[in-house]
Amino acid sequence: MALEMNFLALTCVCSLLTAMISVIVLMQKKKSEKKIRKKLPPGDMGLPWIGETMEFYKAQRKNRLFEEFVQTRRAKYGKIFKTRLMGSPTIVVNGADANRFFLSNEFKLVISSWPSSSVQLMGKDSIMEKQGEAHRCLRRVIASSLSCAVLEAMVPKICHSVESHLNKYWHNKDQISLYRVTKILTFTIVFECLLGINVEQEMLGMFERVLEGVFAAPFAFPGSKFSRAKRARKEIEKVLVDIVREKKNEMEGGLEGGEREGTLLAQLVAGMIRGEISEEEVVDNVVLLVFAAHDTTSFAVAMTFRMLAHHPNCFSLLLRENNDILSKKRDGEKLTVEDTKKMKYTWQVARESMRLFPPIFGSFRKAIADIEYEGFVIPKGWKVLWTTYGTHYIEDYFPDPLAFNPSRFEEPIQPYVFLPFGGGPRVCAGYQLAKLNILIFVHYVVTRYDWSLQYLDEPIIMDPLPFPSQGMPISISPKLL
Repeated sequence: MALEMNFLALTCVCSLLTAMISVIVLMQKKKSEKKIRKKLPPGDMGLPWIGETMEFYKAQRKNRLFEEFVQTRRAKYGKIFKTRLMGSPTIVVNGADANRFFLSNEFKLVISSWPSSSVQLMGKDSIMEKQGEAHRCLRRVIASSLSCAVLEAMVPKICHSVESHLNKYWHNKDQISLYRVTKILTFTIVFECLLGINVEQEMLGMFERVLEGVFAAPFAFPGSKFSRAKRARKEIEKVLVDIVREKKNEMEGGLEGGEREGTLLAQLVAGMIRGEISEEEVVDNVVLLVFAAHDTTSFAVAMTFRMLAHHPNCFSLLLRENNDILSKKRDGEKLTVEDTKKMKYTWQVARESMRLFPPIFGSFRKAIADIEYEGFVIPKGWKVLWTTYGTHYIEDYFPDPLAFNPSRFEEPIQPYVFLPFGGGPRVCAGYQLAKLNILIFVHYVVTRYDWSLQYLDEPIIMDPLPFPSQGMPISISPKLL
C-alpha cells in the first residue's frame, strides 16, 4: 500500500511538473511572439491570406507598382514596411543599405523565393532554385561560357545576327514594331550565339506561351494561362532533351570540340558527362537562361530608343559617337569588343534608360532565420521584397530622379544602388552579354537608319514583365551612305 501511495504521489508530482513546464513554455512562446509582434515593421497586412495582393496586381498590370503600391506605403510607414502578398507575410525594403544587406546575405539569412507557377515552368532544377554549393557549381559552368575571351569571340557572331535580322525584318520596310522584332533578335542571339542551337520557327512562340503563365495562379484547369504554359513547357522540354542528347553523343564521340566549342550548351553537357549535373539540370537551365536573357534585353533596347526619341540632344551625341566608330571601319568590317568599349556615351544612355525603366521590378527572398534589421524583426519564413525602384527613383542616390540624364553615369555608381540585373550571388550572369547585345544593335540601327517613334508616350504595361503596350511601332528609312 505504501509503495502504491508513493508511486501515486510521484505520478502526481511528475504531472504537476509537466503541467508547470508546459505553462512556462507556452508563456515564453507567447512572450516571444508578443516581442516579435512589437518589433515587426509598421504596415497593413490586409485581408486574411489575400492581404494586399489585389492592390499589388492592379498596380503591376499598369506598370505602376512603385508609384501606386510601394511609394504610397513608404510615405506612410517608412522605407521598411509589412504587408501580405500571395498568401505570404512580406516585408518590403527600400534603399541601397537594404539591398546590400539582403542580397549579399543570400544562403546565409535569406534564400530566393519564387511563386510555385514560376518554379514549375522554369524548372525545379534551374539555378534559380539551387542553394549554396549547388548554386555555385552551376554558376561556375554558366560563367565559364561568358568569360571575357568567350564574349570577345562572340562579338562578330552577334554582329552577323544583327545584320541578318536587319536584312530580314527591316529591309524595304517603312514601319516596324521595334519591341516585337527586337524580341526575335535577342531570342536568336541567345540560342545561336550563346547556346549554339539553331532556332526553329515555332520555338519563340512556345517560350512566349510559357512566359504568360510564370506568375499565374498555379491551377492547371483547362484553358487557364498556367495550363497553356505547362503544355508549352512540355513541348520545349521534348525539343531540348533531343538536342542535349544529340550534343552528348557528339561530344562523347569526339565529333565536336567539346568544352573548347565555348557555347553554354557545350559547357553544360560537358558537366553532365563528368557527372556534375543531370540532364534535367541542363534542360531547366537552358529554359531559364533563355527567359532571363532575351525578354529583359529587348525591353532595355526598346526603352533606350524611347528615351532617345524624347531627348534629341542626347541622340545627337550618341549618333556622333557611333559614326566616329563607323568611320574607322572598312566597308563590311564587323565591330570588335574594342569598338564596344568606345561606346561610353551609348552605354550611359542605355543605363539611364534602364534606371528609369528597369527590366525587372525586383524579387522576393525568404528569411531562413529570424532577422534583426533596422530595429525590427523579420520572422523566419516571411518573405522579403526588394525593388529596383527603391533606389532608382530616390533623390538621395540620383538627384532629380525623374529626369533623363545619362551624364550621371560618367562617375562610378555606388554598389547596390543601380540594380537592373540584380545583385549579390544571384546577380545576372549574362549581364555582359546583354550589354553587348544592346550596344551592337543600337550601333547598327542608328548608323544605318533614320527612325522616329509613332507614339512618344506609349503606355508601358506588365504581363508579367514590362513591355510597350503597342509593341513600339517606329517609322524607318535607310540612310543614304
